[in-house]
Amino acid sequence: MMDTAVNGAAAEAAGAAEVMDGAVAGPGRSIPVARRAAEEPSEANGDAPEQVAAGASASHDPCAHGFLPERPPVRSMIGTWTRLDAMARAAAVAPDREAAIALVERARRADELSALRQRVSRLSVRNAEAAAMRIAVIAVSCGWCGLDPQAPAAREVADEAFLELWAAIAHRIDHDQFVALPTLALHNWAPERKPRRHIPIDQLARTEPLVPIVRWAGEGQPLSRLDRLMLAATRLEAHGIWLFRLAETLAGRSPDDCSTPTALRRLVRVHHSLRTQLLSEAGELAAAPAATPQQRAVLTALAEQGALEPPVLQAAEAVLGVGGRRMGEGRRQLLRRHLPAQHRAWLSAMDRHCAPVRTLAHRGGPDAAVYREAQESLIALRRTYTALVQAAARPAEAPLPKAA
Repeated sequence: MMDTAVNGAAAEAAGAAEVMDGAVAGPGRSIPVARRAAEEPSEANGDAPEQVAAGASASHDPCAHGFLPERPPVRSMIGTWTRLDAMARAAAVAPDREAAIALVERARRADELSALRQRVSRLSVRNAEAAAMRIAVIAVSCGWCGLDPQAPAAREVADEAFLELWAAIAHRIDHDQFVALPTLALHNWAPERKPRRHIPIDQLARTEPLVPIVRWAGEGQPLSRLDRLMLAATRLEAHGIWLFRLAETLAGRSPDDCSTPTALRRLVRVHHSLRTQLLSEAGELAAAPAATPQQRAVLTALAEQGALEPPVLQAAEAVLGVGGRRMGEGRRQLLRRHLPAQHRAWLSAMDRHCAPVRTLAHRGGPDAAVYREAQESLIALRRTYTALVQAAARPAEAPLPKAA
């Protein structure tokens, strides 16, 4: 029932976005931001126009499925890559970092890592993304998520053969900083049962029961809180598709445009819907087994690297800013470095094209009040997500004292 309410509010927001797009599109406004991101250089990342165009291809449209992959993630790897899959599954349930590192060293001694390294170039992009997710699981399990696999200093900390495989996968998908929540969540899920018909991926992730591909809990055991958190991030992204569409509507809009406050009110409703979605996830997460020391170490390491920010919240921040002011440029790019190049380019385009709307922060009147309400609803959404992360990291409660 709660999911129906969320979908209803979100559908209304999407409908409003589409109506407003048709109503205000005109000369200079007919190019979608996704396409503008491909045509304009990303100043924050130092990308040349040709590089951005290659990364932000016309086939990627955030309005179609947000930052979810275009197709469901690869559930089962085949051939030699089954060894990487088995290693990731074992590392995820390892009792501590030392046990996870021992798995990697064992694979290196058996020449499994070098065999995989030689086959990276043969992977399709979709299978390379699947391999990257498994590399990310192993890296965070071993406590290596903050390493640059190509840095000489990394070889003093991590297994050299694993670093070479990591670097090769990063080169294959053109994404150096993929060991983060977007990879661990958005490429680590599958529908519990095969849908009876083809449906868009965001609808699939919203409406079908999801299971993790690589579990942070042993087979036959209930999903851990870390599993629940990652699935919650996936569903948040799927529900956030309406936020992406409203963001496109606001891009390039004048703050004095009569449709701007309408779009902002719709954005507030989407924020409330996303917050309701997170609150519904909190119940399932709280009922899951308490986090183990290893799982808490994983969350702590990701948090220290700024690698726990859901992409959909970064999209909202690019439109509105946070708390009435823009975050520091360095901080914003620190969070975005964990996203693929085409996603970073889209967010940079949003920074530029939503700048006029953000001038409402310094004005008075009813339109400025609506803008501030949108900011406040985003802050509340962020706090709810932070509370979910804290709940996921909560250790086992101390046993209650026995009654006398």
